[in-house]
Amino acid sequence: MTKERKIYDAAFKIKAVELSNERSNITELARELGIRVSMLYKWRKDYDKFGAGSFPGNGILKQTSEQKLISELEAKLKEAELERDILKKAVGIFSKSGR
Repeated sequence: MTKERKIYDAAFKIKAVELSNERSNITELARELGIRVSMLYKWRKDYDKFGAGSFPGNGILKQTSEQKLISELEAKLKEAELERDILKKAVGIFSKSGR
């Protein structure tokens, strides 16, 4: 029989990481929180790498602030290129019909 997987919210994970940075005995803290030590170390590693964006939720990519900015700018560029292409086609259609 399989155990149901526990899901922890971002606030819990951040608080656990903060507590682990304050305490010297990580094993004892993990036991108090009811989580595995390896999970706590993974959360710490993610928090060190991604900061506040470490725990975005299911299906959302972890990104640094720079990576997030790049993704947003790429999306805006793609949208602008699409609008430009539509306008080019419209100009072509109207210039043919005006003859």
